[in-house]
Amino acid sequence: MNVNIQTVHFDADDKLVDYVTRKLEKLSTFHDRILKVDVYLKLDNVVHTIKDKVVEIRIHVPRHDFFAKASSKSFEDSFDAAMESIVSQIKRKKEKLAA
Repeated sequence: MNVNIQTVHFDADDKLVDYVTRKLEKLSTFHDRILKVDVYLKLDNVVHTIKDKVVEIRIHVPRHDFFAKASSKSFEDSFDAAMESIVSQIKRKKEKLAA
């Protein structure tokens, strides 16, 4: 599984990168043929004083892509919400294939 983490409008600290990487390792329990994972960490509303942390996750598997986007006041919360969405998408797709 190839993991690509990109940050937009800021530099991520090691703790955040470790958090994201550690959580992404658990994806293999839901799908065994994940080719590539793209994670985009963005600061939204950079012009204003209120900054929303946006996380986009795109997962590439053979013949299908999964995508989720979430935003909140912290990258960890945004990532967890996007990750939940991705996991439910993967489970739904597997159920359809099994039926």
